[in-house]
Order: sequence, then C-alpha cells, then structure tokens
Amino acid sequence: MEKILIIDDEQIYRTMLKHTLIKEGYTTIEAENGEIGLELVRTEHPDLVLTDFRMPGMDGVEVISEIQKFNPRLPVVLFTAFGDVALTIRSIQVGAFDFLEKPFNPLQLKITVHNALNSVRLSNSLNEILGNVVSSENMLEDNIPVGKTPQMKEIFKNIGRVSLNLVNVLIQGEAGTGKELIARLIHYAGTTRLSPFVVVNCSTLSEQSLDSELFGHIKESSSGTIHEKKGKLELAGDGTIFLDEISEISLNTQVKLLRVIQDLEFEKTGGEEIIPMKARIIASTSHDLESLVREGKFREDLYYRLKVFTIFMPPLRERKDDIRDLVVHFLHRLNKRMNKNVIKIGDGVIEMLQAHEWNGNLRELENTIMQAMVMSKSDVLEKDNITLNKLQHVNVEPERLPQFRSLAEVEKYQIDRILKEVKWNKVEASRILEITRPTLNAKIEKYGLSQ
Repeated sequence: MEKILIIDDEQIYRTMLKHTLIKEGYTTIEAENGEIGLELVRTEHPDLVLTDFRMPGMDGVEVISEIQKFNPRLPVVLFTAFGDVALTIRSIQVGAFDFLEKPFNPLQLKITVHNALNSVRLSNSLNEILGNVVSSENMLEDNIPVGKTPQMKEIFKNIGRVSLNLVNVLIQGEAGTGKELIARLIHYAGTTRLSPFVVVNCSTLSEQSLDSELFGHIKESSSGTIHEKKGKLELAGDGTIFLDEISEISLNTQVKLLRVIQDLEFEKTGGEEIIPMKARIIASTSHDLESLVREGKFREDLYYRLKVFTIFMPPLRERKDDIRDLVVHFLHRLNKRMNKNVIKIGDGVIEMLQAHEWNGNLRELENTIMQAMVMSKSDVLEKDNITLNKLQHVNVEPERLPQFRSLAEVEKYQIDRILKEVKWNKVEASRILEITRPTLNAKIEKYGLSQ
C-alpha cells in the first residue's frame, strides 16, 4: 500500500485530502509545515508528497528543493490558492511533478496522484536516476503570457520542463496566438536567460537575404576591401535563435539549416572559417508542417530535428475564459506605453469581447483594446469605444462574378476585394487571406492591382 505525505498548514485541507486518498486505498501521513514534512520524508519514506505552497516558515517550493537534494526520485505535487505563471514554471523547474490550484476537484487529484505514483513505478523498473535541477528567478515582467485555462496551464508546465534544457522547440499555432512570447519565456525562464535572444522573421526575407541573415557573409568590394557580416546564428552565441514562420524558408535553406543542426557548425557565405553552433533553436509556424512535409514543401528530416519538443498554442476562441485577464493585462501594459490611465472595465465589455470570434487572436484583441483606449475620455474602458473587426469570414460573392471564370480571375477578384475592404492594410489583408506579406505583394504585382 503506497504512502502519501500531506503537508499543509490548514487542517481542513489535510482532512479533505486524507479522506479522498484513503478511499482510493492509499495510506496517509500529515505535517502542518515544511520543516515537519521534511523530517517525515526522511523517517517515513513516503511514495509521494503533496505540499501546499504558502505556509508559515518554509514554503512549498523550498520543500521541493530540499527533497530534491536527498531524494530526487520522490515525486512532489505542489498546490496553492495563489497560482500564477511564474510560480507554475518555478515549481516545475525545481522538480515538482505537477502543480494544482486550489480548489481542485477529487477527480483531478486522483488522476494526478495516480500519474505521479505510476511515474515512480516506471522509473524504478527502468532504474533511472534523475539529477537535480536548478531554479530560476529571472522572469519577464510585462511580457509573461496570461492564461488560466487548462490549455495554458499545461503550456506553462511544459515551459518549466523545457526551459532548463537546450533542446530545439517547435511552437505551432495560428497567427497572433503569442508564439514569440512563449519563445521568449522559454529563453528567459531557463539556462539561456543571460545570453542573447535573436529573432529572424523567415517570411519577410528572400532566400538570398535569409541565408545572409542566418549565416552572415564575407564580400570583397571592387576596391578590394573585405566586408564581413555576422549572421544571427553567430550573434545568438550560446543563447536562443527564434526562427519565426519556419515554414516559409526555401528547400535550399532547409538543407543548410539541417546541416547546421546535425554538425553544430556552419560557414559564412563566401567564407571558409568553421563557426561552432552553440545556440538553441526555437522555431514557430502558423502552418501545418506535417501537411507541408507530405506535400514535399518541407523536409521531413528537418521537421523532426526541430520538433524535439512541441508546444501548440490554442487560438483565442478556444480560451475565451482568459479574455478578462488578458484585457486587464493589456490595460496595464498599454497604460504605461500610451501614458493613459484606463483602469476600469465598463459593464458588458467582457461579455461583448467573449462573444467575438477573434480570428486575429491576441494580436487582434490587443489592437482592439488599444483603439478603445485612444478613444476613451475617462479611466473606464467602455463598450461604445470598442470597434470589433467584422471581417470574420470573408467569402467570394458568386453573384458578382461571371460564371465559368478561371481560378486566377477568382483569386484576383478576391484579393482586390479584401484590399479595398481593409483600405489596403496589407497586414490585415494577409491575415484574412492566410498568406504571407511577400506572397501578397507578389500577387498584387502579378494582377496589376493598385490602391
């Protein structure tokens, strides 16, 4: 019969946990603070520890850190009524098996306990020894992602796991879901936090420009002067290079990038010196890379090299319970940027925002809040000042198109119509059409469209 140690300064929670666990066939022991809990870990040898975070004296994270020093294989689940992103990541970094927020339902507790104990059985059967992990205090302030929905909580836990390792990470999700923000959090929450974070937007550069941007180049001018440029791979040092919209790179560049990952070295364009590759790669895409692999547009071997660890960012329409917290977050950040003092939310605002589809995701929500703040004449975010994008699902209107037209004519009509609707805002048009800016510019030139 497996033994579970419960550490909590509140008797009511210890009793509730005890009754739930006994019904499941476990033996329980209790401690009212971290110091007593650690002593019981040494003398009673429990199979699992459940500890509260906020307690008199030693807190839950300190308990986990101490347990890791002498029994790193003992799983610990941290629970608290004061959960946030930083605490979630920190608890996972110092070695917590999982993180639960109070109040949690019995089923959630049972599943977590089962998974924790099952991990011990698997570990014992494989005779694995887990090393100590190091906690991190450096976090981004205004740029910490916001979210309390189950999807976001799981993402924060995964960030805690991957930020202490230099494995490559692939972040997938629709445009505007906050992929770069997650990449920055992985970088600044872990071992790379004191090293450079370098961004390369793969969708805005031609193949030749991207090669020069990534690898650098050495050129000789007509006067014989040698011009040398460092590439982003070199500038990233032993930090992180973030390749935004990795799906847009050409097959030739994909081959070069694959060689860098495999050999951990590269050469500048036009150069001969071998430069070591030390940086961790985090790549993002708003496209389905697996589909592109099947279509032969993205190399399968590179795909698997990039997706050592994968994070899927949910669209805002699937996490609408986060909208209130996101609005508060954006108000806080934008007030400082815009020198405003909009600190209250008017009646019906959140309900209005939650009813919207948000095809532009977090980027669209932030822009909407910014526009409303510009129009605000008081410290209240009012419904009347909020303008929502009505171009949620734009379809070709068949009645305005002659029958039996070519695909190119239909495409020209659709692009022209969208550009007019958004007053030639190419960023917005690209989002609606689901194509990149360079692709949109090429099609505008192809069809001879003008404002």
